[in-house]
Amino acid sequence: MYLDQAKKVEIFSQYGKDAKDTGSAESQIALFTYRIKHLTEHLKANHKDHVTARSLTMMVGRRRKLLKYLYNTDIERYRAIIKALGLRK
Repeated sequence: MYLDQAKKVEIFSQYGKDAKDTGSAESQIALFTYRIKHLTEHLKANHKDHVTARSLTMMVGRRRKLLKYLYNTDIERYRAIIKALGLRK
């Protein structure tokens, strides 16, 4: 499996407050970004996989909603996560 428990703990500890911080917007955005990158690579090789394409689209929408929430609540945290993940706005 591409995303095991150790990788999740690494992502949460790097972008969240600690390794058990799974609920903050930053940690969820980082996890979605990791999964989106993985699915993008999968779709490059399997372009007819429509189910995965749909789930990728839904995941991008969920990440976009979290980014919008973070933008509206705390602009500095939003800017920090955008810069850390290398996302474009």
